[in-house]
Amino acid sequence: MPRYMIEPPACHDAPSKTAVLLINLGTPEAPTTKAVRVYLREFLSDPRVVETSRPLWLLILNGIVLNLRPARSAVKYKAIWTAQGSPLRVHTEQQTRLLGEFFKEQGLNVRVEHAMRYGRPSIGDALSKLKAEGCDKILLLPLYPQYSASTTATAFDTAFSWAQACRNQPELRTVRSYPDHPGYIAALAANVRRHWAKHGRPEKGYRLVMSYHGVPRSTLEVGDTTFCECHKTSRLLAEALGLSKDQYAVCFQSRFGSAAWLEPYTTDTLKALAHSNVKRVDVICPGFVSDCLETLEEISIEGRDDFIGAGGEEFHFISCLNESEDWIHALGEIAARHLSGWPTKGTQSSEELAERLRRARELGAVR
Repeated sequence: MPRYMIEPPACHDAPSKTAVLLINLGTPEAPTTKAVRVYLREFLSDPRVVETSRPLWLLILNGIVLNLRPARSAVKYKAIWTAQGSPLRVHTEQQTRLLGEFFKEQGLNVRVEHAMRYGRPSIGDALSKLKAEGCDKILLLPLYPQYSASTTATAFDTAFSWAQACRNQPELRTVRSYPDHPGYIAALAANVRRHWAKHGRPEKGYRLVMSYHGVPRSTLEVGDTTFCECHKTSRLLAEALGLSKDQYAVCFQSRFGSAAWLEPYTTDTLKALAHSNVKRVDVICPGFVSDCLETLEEISIEGRDDFIGAGGEEFHFISCLNESEDWIHALGEIAARHLSGWPTKGTQSSEELAERLRRARELGAVR
């Protein structure tokens, strides 16, 4: 077997082309047991996701987990599936399209594509597509604002593994995380304010709950920065909204297995708030930029049951940033900063765009 993929002869005088690859986690192809099993096999086989004895885990995964979990998960996927398909896929595709249009409107010629770490389109396929189109400078931009080895790092691992098979490698840059990016924080704050404008904001008996996808506590102890970056985002969002420490709560969801994960857990937090006479909670998931199973089912459905079942009276889920104009502008600003110096063949440089967006945001022109 050849070490490198077979490539056509290079056209050495071809002009450089710049691209942005948005990377999301992934989704099953359908809300069926079979499709979910295929997805979970790839996802849970990743050693970055489950960091334990490899032989033992593969035995448990193939002997127990993949025989029990897919059917249960398929029921949950069916509850949130849309006529267009998986919400995560639909939102990611729309974000890709809107970011490409945004660059075009701003005078930048930057190709925008998306990929999924698990499922389709794969990172390797997306990179091969961009390379075939002549893109020799590619920015990898994960749609994970907070860094985690089990999300961001595994996405980069996959991209670099693809590059190992290239004889003529494109130039690759990465965006590690952006938990404190002003545009991202502003987009979150605007999202909450829109929700308050529609549903009101009680003065008493109320909490804004910020729920993030958890990871095993052991990852914090060995150097993962997820916990700290989630708290940084929460602090900045609270400051942007003028909330005091007793007006919001930070918690972690999606625990898997019996090991200790980052605490407090979202389920426990919602029940505790209800027991402490908090009548209403609004729950936002800042770590997710697209609504998906973890937000639409785990929070909007299960979280509601937890809070109301424990005596709470009013539960609101605040949708993710999805296709909001604020978020597309922030995503454009994040990307533009990291494209600095690369050719865009536009009427302005990426640096000029990023600076103009920053000033416009500070003046309120970009919310």
